[in-house]
Amino acid sequence: MTDWIKVQNLRLRGNHGVFEREKQTGQEFQFDIDCAFDTRACAQSDDYEQALCYASLCDLARQVCGDGPFDLVETLANRLADLILDKNPSVTETRIAVRKPTAPMKGRFDAVGVQITRKRRWRVGLSLGSNIGDAAANLRLALSHLTIEDGFELDQVSSFYKTPPWGDENQDPFVNACATGWSTLAPESLLRRIKQIELSMGRAPERRWGPRLIDIDLLFADDWTVDTPLLTLPHREMFNRPFVLIPLAEIAGDQVVKGQRVGDAAKAQDATGIDKIDV
Repeated sequence: MTDWIKVQNLRLRGNHGVFEREKQTGQEFQFDIDCAFDTRACAQSDDYEQALCYASLCDLARQVCGDGPFDLVETLANRLADLILDKNPSVTETRIAVRKPTAPMKGRFDAVGVQITRKRRWRVGLSLGSNIGDAAANLRLALSHLTIEDGFELDQVSSFYKTPPWGDENQDPFVNACATGWSTLAPESLLRRIKQIELSMGRAPERRWGPRLIDIDLLFADDWTVDTPLLTLPHREMFNRPFVLIPLAEIAGDQVVKGQRVGDAAKAQDATGIDKIDV
């Protein structure tokens, strides 16, 4: 479910257009602004400070319309979308429509214009592990699922590592890897997709820290801090797990999580028994 904050048909005057007379005399531009924003917190508290301010969205549109002049309404729409996402970290997606009701062209029409959609992207890190069956094949299959997920773009995968079991040592060694990518999904939505992949691969309930057909953990999503029954970000155990930090440092050593550089944290880990494998 997605909540939307809306401003409809905001009328502003600007000096934009391809023709010189449009830049000289100006004309009316009409803006529709839709912002995806989770309203649950402000609704439950009835607190204006937790809400997305309509007036602030209008002010951003005035700022963009007052800049330039620009030739294209496409430029206005893109600049406004970028500005909204930059100034409002809690907005996950924005739809902008810009219309010119008095465009200097022949024909009878209400308006001409453009509508665009822009989604926020987050840099995310994942840890994958398996120690049941062909563990390396399980990781490759999970990565294949991730590559076709809507809203997620996989860009780097670490080497595969054979690692000793952690927490519960009475089980077979694991094969672990890490991956990084970009997501337009909010972290909890991405986690739900990840859990669906695990279920589709046949993961069943098991004992804590026990054998896993596949285990995919969401480690971080940019600088998001989340603490809910479903999800904790950054992952609360990532800095205690060499089987996470060593593969992650291979592909994201400069990533800073909770004020720590991943590469530096990996160097401080005991790498005993963690060996890179050919797959």
